[in-house]
Amino acid sequence: MTKAEEIKNYMKNLGISKEEAEQLWEDDHNDVVTPEMAEMEKKAKQIKRYEKSDNKRKASTKERKVDEEKKAFLNGFRIFAEGKGGKVTAIKNEAEFSFTYGENSYTVKLVKHRPEKKGEK
Repeated sequence: MTKAEEIKNYMKNLGISKEEAEQLWEDDHNDVVTPEMAEMEKKAKQIKRYEKSDNKRKASTKERKVDEEKKAFLNGFRIFAEGKGGKVTAIKNEAEFSFTYGENSYTVKLVKHRPEKKGEK
C-alpha cells in the first residue's frame, strides 16, 4: 500500500482529517523512539511468550514395572469375588478389576500409597 492509500484508509476507517491521518502515518513510519514508545516496548518485553517448537519430542521407551505385591493382593480379592459367586468381567493391569454379582456391577481398585516422608503428618 502506498503512503497516499494508507492515509485515505486512515481517514475513512478512523474518521479523522487529512492532517491527522498524515501525522499518524508519519508516527507509524519514523524510527524515532519517544518516551511513550519506549515504555510500551518495555512492557511488551515483560510479557512471557510460549511458542511451540518445530522439533518433535521422542516417545518414551521406558517399560512399566509390574508391582507384584499389588498383583498378589488384587488376585486374592478376585478369587474372593469369584468364590462368592461373582463373575469377573474385566481386569486392568494389577490395579483394578470389575465383576458382576447377581444383577449388580462392581469395580475394585487397589491403590498403593507412597510412604510418608519424615516430618510429614
